Amino acid sequence: MILTDREIRISIERGLIEVNPSPAPSAYSSTALDLTLDAPFRSYRAPSQSIGQYLDPFADGFSISEAIDTLTTAETISLQGYDLTPNHLILAWTKERINLRTEARIAARVEGKSSLARLGLLVHLTAPTIHAGFARPIQLEIINMGKLPIRLRVGMPICQLIFEQTVGVAEKGYSGRFAHQSAAGITQG
Repeated sequence: MILTDREIRISIERGLIEVNPSPAPSAYSSTALDLTLDAPFRSYRAPSQSIGQYLDPFADGFSISEAIDTLTTAETISLQGYDLTPNHLILAWTKERINLRTEARIAARVEGKSSLARLGLLVHLTAPTIHAGFARPIQLEIINMGKLPIRLRVGMPICQLIFEQTVGVAEKGYSGRFAHQSAAGITQG
């Protein structure tokens, strides 16, 4: 069951969902809540000779966090914005910190905004689920699939959350490998 704008507001008022900073009235649509882009991001750079020709995520001792730190550079979106060139992938975060209390029986899906998607901007590659118990900003995998650079600006609506009621309470809250993901090297836990 997907929550409507009314149910999202009620869940926030009751503390079942926390959104910090609080969303503006314009952030709500009939069944979603817009989130905005924060300034820190990590930009993938061309691989150096010190990195192999492929990544093996299931090799003994492989660390996704270490690979990302090696393959990316921490940057900040300036007041003028950041021009995301075609076929370039960055890791960015929402300005809003989301807390989906495990006992609230609510999970969410992060989705792109259709207006930006029509320009070629993708905000997540394959990981839309925001699990019950998640409590931090949402990391986005942003790529420009269009033909022209797209200017990203701090505070722009970048994605939307669709909240769903779960059946029952999860036995454990979110504790996946990205439970302590970092924004440009700053732990978000």
